[in-house]
Formats: sequence, structure tokens, C-alpha cells
Amino acid sequence: MGFFDKIKKIGSNIFGGFTELTDDFYDELEESLILADMGMDTTLEAVEELRRRVKSQHIKDVEGAKVCMRGVLADMLSVGDTALDLSTKPAVVLVIGVNGVGKTTSIGKIGASLKSEGKKVLFSAADTFRAAAADQLEIWAGRAGVDLVRQGEGADPAAVVFDSLTAAKARGVDVVLVDTAGRLHNKQNLMNELNKISRVIDRECPDSARETLLVLDGTTGQNGLIQAKQFKEAAGITGLVLTKLDGTAKGGIVIAIAHELQIPVKYVGVGEGMEDLKPFDAREFTEALL
Repeated sequence: MGFFDKIKKIGSNIFGGFTELTDDFYDELEESLILADMGMDTTLEAVEELRRRVKSQHIKDVEGAKVCMRGVLADMLSVGDTALDLSTKPAVVLVIGVNGVGKTTSIGKIGASLKSEGKKVLFSAADTFRAAAADQLEIWAGRAGVDLVRQGEGADPAAVVFDSLTAAKARGVDVVLVDTAGRLHNKQNLMNELNKISRVIDRECPDSARETLLVLDGTTGQNGLIQAKQFKEAAGITGLVLTKLDGTAKGGIVIAIAHELQIPVKYVGVGEGMEDLKPFDAREFTEALL
């Protein structure tokens, strides 16, 4: 079974149920993509581009249109580098997102993946607002076999990041993964907290490669897009992690968010297992989707 086989396919009835490229075919395709959480604007743009390519490439059959549609969707997802920038030692990865989206779990899985590639990883438990956050991250650090820096509940998150960077430099760490507070009272609080953390990173590791990953729950559909827009305004997001894209989730939201916000998807999760979060591959994803 391929990694993306757990994702509910979209358009299977369309590409299997039609033999000719009629207006009805395009109408049904639009409806399928919207139902798959791709959103109205992204869907209309995708179908219009498909019509254009079908005409210019003289495609006559549904199978040809299906192959063409994969290309359209893959191009929509190609909005930046899907790999993490880990070009310095240490590299710093801030992970943000509301509570309940799988943020801490994603950090654990990304850390385990990087460790398996031979990198020395350190977790920074800077989500000090939620009592169980550091405990949860400590469990994942144990599973992944990586270092953890934490302080007591209610500690200053920026102070935790300072301790983490100091430890990382002393221990020759390759990547510091920072867990941040999932829900601060408002956007201004979130911005202030992230700015404070950023200033510490600028001071302690001024030349470090840095990523800010937003974790989103794939099952929230269009709400995920709204969430992503709010976080993009509050923090300079460099990549997305989409979780819970198995079972009831419909993968079109991945395309909608990446295309509308022009932020690359870095990781996708399709299950609970350690191996169920993988670096994102647009072509593999769109093939599974269709």
C-alpha cells in the first residue's frame, strides 16, 4: 500500500463514469472537487486550466484528461520548496498551530524522521501554557530518542528557547524543533510571543536556517484555510504540516491552502503511527487523490 492510499479519492466516479469530455463531465468534476474541500475559487481555477490544457494538447478522452488534471493539481501545489531548510548547524524549526491539531505529535514524528536520517535533534518544550504539553513532548522525545529541554509550567517560552539553543550549540545539535503555545488569547498575543522567541533566535543563532511550520488538521476542511490565513498574518509561515488526512478527511484542502496562500506543504500525516507522517510529494499525492 502506498503512503497516500489512505486518502479518500476524489473524482473516481467522474473519471470512471464518463466516456466523453462533455460539459456535464466538467460540471461533475467541479462538484466533486468542491465536495473534496478544494474550495470554490481553487476548483474553478483548476477546471478552467484543465479545459485550456485539454484544448491546447488536443486531448480527446477522459483518461487523457485525468492525467492532465494530475498535472494541473501538482502545479497548483508547486509553490515553494517542500523540503525543510536545514542548511546550518543548528537549524531551528518553530512549530505553531491551535491545540488539538496534532502539533506536538507532529514534532515527535518529524524528529524521529530526522533522527533516522542521522541528524542530531533537540526538542524545545516552549508551549508552557498547556500543562500536559511538555509531558507529551517528553514522551515523544523518549520514543524518538532525541534530547529535550523543558522548564516548569508557566515559564517564559522565550527562556526555554534560549536554554534550548544554548544546549544545542554545546551538544552539536543539527536541528532544534520548538513546540510553541497552541492558543494564546488573541492574535496580538500570539504575535508578541513569536516575536519574542524570534528575537532570542536572532541573538543566539543569528545565521541559523529557520522554518516556521503551521500544523493544520485536515478534517477541518475550509476552517483550516481560515485558520491558515490568520496564522499567516500573525507569523511568517514557511511551510505547512497537514495531519489526519486519513479516514474521513478529504485531501482537496491541501491544494486549496497551498495554492491560495502560496505556502508549500512540507509534511502530510495519514495516521497515528510513527511512520504515518511523511515529507510531501505533490505528484504522488495528486496521483492518489485522482
